[in-house]
Amino acid sequence: MMHGALESITQAVGHTPIVRLNRVTAGLKAEIYVKCEFLNPGGSHKDRLAANLLRRAEEQGLRPGGTIVEATSGNTGASLALLAAVKGYKCVFVMPDKMSQEKIQHLRAFGARVVVCPTAVDADDPRSYYKVSRRIADETPNSFYANQYHNPANPEAHYISSAPEIWEQTNGDFDAFVAGMGTGGTISGCGKYFKERNPNVQIVGVDPVGSLYYDFVKSGRITKPFSYKVEGIGEDFFPTTMNLGILDEIVRVDDKECFLMTRDLTRLEGLFIGGSGGAAVAGAIKYAQARDRAEKILVFLCDGGSKYVSKIFNDDWMRENGFLADQPGLGTVRDILNLSPKRKIVTASKNSTVREVIGLLKSLDISQIPVVDDGKLRGIIAEVDLLRHLVSGAKTLDSTVGELVEGDYGTVTPQTKIELLQGVLADAKVALVLDGDDVTGIVTKIDLIDFLAKVSAPAADSASKGA
Repeated sequence: MMHGALESITQAVGHTPIVRLNRVTAGLKAEIYVKCEFLNPGGSHKDRLAANLLRRAEEQGLRPGGTIVEATSGNTGASLALLAAVKGYKCVFVMPDKMSQEKIQHLRAFGARVVVCPTAVDADDPRSYYKVSRRIADETPNSFYANQYHNPANPEAHYISSAPEIWEQTNGDFDAFVAGMGTGGTISGCGKYFKERNPNVQIVGVDPVGSLYYDFVKSGRITKPFSYKVEGIGEDFFPTTMNLGILDEIVRVDDKECFLMTRDLTRLEGLFIGGSGGAAVAGAIKYAQARDRAEKILVFLCDGGSKYVSKIFNDDWMRENGFLADQPGLGTVRDILNLSPKRKIVTASKNSTVREVIGLLKSLDISQIPVVDDGKLRGIIAEVDLLRHLVSGAKTLDSTVGELVEGDYGTVTPQTKIELLQGVLADAKVALVLDGDDVTGIVTKIDLIDFLAKVSAPAADSASKGA
């Protein structure tokens, strides 16, 4: 064999560089570095996962000629397809329909079969890509269901591969590790390794608006998830591969922040990456701004930008979705809040009595109130909840409301676009507006209707005058 050559492309996985950011981090006290996982042969960090999944599957009896089945947003499929091509396996991949055509064509280029399912259905809906992939695996003889959302080989891959490599490259000289939160494999596996070697290393997760993780970590309550555009991070259910207990902090970002940072990283830093990498860096910058101290922050960049040319790097797509400045879209949640007179948001605590909460609702002429304890949002109480429990006889006016707190709400930020807010209010009673941990506003369906009516009224007036 030729000296220095690898036996196959599978041996090229790993050993990706760490690079310092310079221009997008101007003005920060912290130094931010990125782990360039998009330089793996399969184009993402999922190469490490695929290698470990197949290693474990082969230990359990999988042989060449078998079929690998997986629910994937694209990257895990690409990595499994690459390894399968070398090792002689067939592949069937099930994807949500929000994924880019490049990702689908990429998988088919390796000879994989791709099944596309609707995104806007619950995880336990039989049409969801989680359920469809499980059914196909059950119906296919000699198959292996990779099951990245529940397979312990997922976090294990990063514990035995990504984390030791990072530790060796940096000699452990970093203060915080930042990664997007998807299946949880990266942040759980790396977090465990880093904490074992230095408990003071801060593990920071980044989650998009619309995902379940942020609200659950902050309040312990499961809120209403809703659809968003950025791919590869966030979830609408809780994978068992995610260890939320490893987190020291969680930062939330929205689609626009993710996409504009992704473009900036390419144009200003020469890093041609995908939207989840932009999300992770945007979250790391928010984290650094909040801490405002000299420290070293390491960010995990998952995949490359070539799969997003038709979306994030397409000006027309960005304009159509309101992500470029010259096409503002319908506006943001802040615009709705600015239409109403400013008033302090009144909250209750879990120890407030039913009598006190009813008094607040009547005096303020509102129908729901957030519940906050120790400075953290715990949920919401609506007048209908109070009425139901009083009528049932289960509660008296002097009972505390802690047990009545509901999770039937979504949370947004002042920067959340109206288009996303519509998705929240389609499923939830109200949207609570959070600025950091503070509740700064409440938006109901009627608030949104009023706003849209006022936005469309000037356009209608100008049209009638023109006529």
